[in-house]
Amino acid sequence: MYDTFKELGIAPEILKAVEDMGFEEPSPIQKAAIPIALTGKDLIGQAQTGTGKTAAFGIPILERIDTSRPGPQAVVLSPTRELAIQSAEEINHLAQYLPIHALPIYGGQDIERQFKALRKHPNIIVATPGRLMDHMKRGTIDLSHVQVLVLDEGDEMVDMGFIDDIRTILAGIPEERQTMFFSATMPRS
Repeated sequence: MYDTFKELGIAPEILKAVEDMGFEEPSPIQKAAIPIALTGKDLIGQAQTGTGKTAAFGIPILERIDTSRPGPQAVVLSPTRELAIQSAEEINHLAQYLPIHALPIYGGQDIERQFKALRKHPNIIVATPGRLMDHMKRGTIDLSHVQVLVLDEGDEMVDMGFIDDIRTILAGIPEERQTMFFSATMPRS
């Protein structure tokens, strides 16, 4: 088991950001998930809210981004706009010393603003399913280079009736990808 972020073998820029954010040692979910996620394997992570799940998937995503390639290479699906905004902010804090940007996309925000932001080719999209599908239908987002998909609070999305939306989104993302599912609860289904 890993006792420090340094032992996890993450980039110095991310280590500096983690330090700036006041994290002294990885939480149990981070210790368990980050090493597996760094290998590119699919995983399911269960931990209570407030235990560092966003960093558990955000750090491995940042490690995988190839800044020489344009457009989104990672998509994080969130059940609510509040969680999408919060996750994008945390990923951007972790990426503060890297030339990488996470863009939150959600309903209720001016879509013209999102069109403009998408033209800047963000590396990471943190979105609610409905608004992401809207952009997919409009052709305003290219998901053909996505290598990592995260279902954040995936059980909540299923409970909220997003399962068909998730299937539609999955069909628009390359099959050869890493999929991570994080949640506080994990119902049998």
